[in-house]
Amino acid sequence: MLVNKLKTLAERILQTMKVTAYSNNLFQLTHLGAINCYLVREDDGFTLIDTGWPGSQAQPIVQEAHKLGLPIVRILLTHAHIDHVGSLDALHDALPDAQVAISERDARFLSGDKSLDPSEPQVRLRGGYPVCKTKPTLLLHEGDRIGSLEALATPGHTPGHLAFLDTRDRALIAGDAFQTQGGVAVSGTFELLFPLPALATWHKGLAQESARKLLALQPSVLAVGHGRMLSHPQAAMERAIRVMEQSLVKEVRKQSHVA
Repeated sequence: MLVNKLKTLAERILQTMKVTAYSNNLFQLTHLGAINCYLVREDDGFTLIDTGWPGSQAQPIVQEAHKLGLPIVRILLTHAHIDHVGSLDALHDALPDAQVAISERDARFLSGDKSLDPSEPQVRLRGGYPVCKTKPTLLLHEGDRIGSLEALATPGHTPGHLAFLDTRDRALIAGDAFQTQGGVAVSGTFELLFPLPALATWHKGLAQESARKLLALQPSVLAVGHGRMLSHPQAAMERAIRVMEQSLVKEVRKQSHVA
């Protein structure tokens, strides 16, 4: 009896979603206090950005969209790490007609191909890349438009990482290019209070270049994979970029001393 009660309690915790609205168009869904996905309102329904951890996320995500009054008609993925594509298959089963889109580069990871291109830095991949049975229906590249969202190539955390800019109000859904959990940081910067994005970052130098690119867009809000949404984020983004720059300089000096 106690085991069943604990199991039921655990299931309820896993299914709990905190919903935070930035505007009438952007809603953050937070699971386990640190894993975010987003609903973006369009004329024909919601675009879901990322799918959360594997397990029990699909049903709560669909339910929250229903409460907000629209169906989910497309699923966009910022990158192929397990905490962003974990519930993709379950959501695809629940929403078989929803379009599924990811960068052409990171799409390979979904099928289990973890090879690097010859043109890419030959640095080992980090983080979990689960194999998904769901096949993307759209492969994205820099500048592609999906509804009101513009796809932005932001490699570094993964080779094919994407961010999405809402062209209506310049809201930036940045995936793991930045984090605000444990402190505002560029992907790859080790934050003691929440180090997971840093530990899962593939290439810090490219992550820094992508962070500068996103800052130059002057977003109205920074919405990230881990942490709260940040309005008027430019100053915080600039500080995070400076911290990463200092870290990269230290690494270069350390390597030169070793050599």
